[in-house]
Amino acid sequence: MNQKYSNTRATLAIARASFRSILRSPSAVVFSLAFPLIFIVVFANIGGGGMTIDVGVSKGCDTLNPVYKALQKINMVHLIKNQSTDQMNANLAKGSLDAIIHLTPFNPPKSINMNVQYSHASGDKSAVLRSMLQNIFYNIQSQQLSRIQSYSGIKIPPAVELKETIVTGREYKYIDFILPGQLGFSLLSSGVFGTAFVFISLRLTLVIKRFFATPVKRYSIVLGEALARIVFSLLGALFIIMIGHYVFGFTLIHGIATVANMLLLCTIGLIIFMGFGFTISGIAKNESTVPPLSNIVTLPQFLLSGTFFSITAFPTWLQHISKVLPLTHLNDAMRKVAFEGAGLGDVTHQLFILLLWGIGIYAVAVKTFKWE
Repeated sequence: MNQKYSNTRATLAIARASFRSILRSPSAVVFSLAFPLIFIVVFANIGGGGMTIDVGVSKGCDTLNPVYKALQKINMVHLIKNQSTDQMNANLAKGSLDAIIHLTPFNPPKSINMNVQYSHASGDKSAVLRSMLQNIFYNIQSQQLSRIQSYSGIKIPPAVELKETIVTGREYKYIDFILPGQLGFSLLSSGVFGTAFVFISLRLTLVIKRFFATPVKRYSIVLGEALARIVFSLLGALFIIMIGHYVFGFTLIHGIATVANMLLLCTIGLIIFMGFGFTISGIAKNESTVPPLSNIVTLPQFLLSGTFFSITAFPTWLQHISKVLPLTHLNDAMRKVAFEGAGLGDVTHQLFILLLWGIGIYAVAVKTFKWE
């Protein structure tokens, strides 16, 4: 008696064959594992370059105050004014902000009242900022003395009365920023380049046409190839996360649960990026046109999605562009899950943007994808 044909077995057989093919491809291993690990090793050891001190400016802070103006002139101090009080307190506790300042209006000869909140998570940056403030206070005091030096016997109040508070928080290491970005870069490269090259190769070598001579369904071909790429990419993602955690101290706030949530986000991101690959494989005439088309998709996201540094470093108009890109929201979601302990329910905004991208790109892929 003949055994009934099973498309499920056909799908799994295609997935196994495709997975073995990926393992034998040097480019797949380089893009998915080697490049991200090299970047992680380099940036984890150099600490992301020169020191930048992120200082939150509280609501109602006197921005005309001489202390504030002096801080504005210091290149390594990044003053952040566009966050709410709750956001600043939360960011201070988790180490994304190094301090929060509040200055009262300056009415000479009265003293300047200044409140500064530091975090244990800021490490040496608190000491550096404190030293800067002391130097600013000294300069202001000297200016006051020079103005009234002709009046002897007058008691001069201190130029600044400083109140300091230290809050407890986790240290936000550079690896906590760079690893999710490199993970996103790996998924983007695998999804776009890998998918585009595979399907255009299958089409040009007439492998897909040979499939049509068998009972296998078209969806089995797509699902088999997609399943192989997802499994390979998730294994690579798990490897990168484990190396980051055990070698460089990458924060996994809830342990295994955090890893599981990150892998789920990786799966969602990869499926969306594969949609770009399907679209490119349909548009490309031959294999030589795949790299330039793929770079049009990947390069802007690689540079503008917070892979190496925060998008807050960009001009405002460029930040608006960055916030549209899918990789930005994937990176942001993974950072929130890993360091802040957020669940998937806490990153619904990022997931919603990714969902919109998924619907849009697969609508285009259906129109452009070619079997022959």
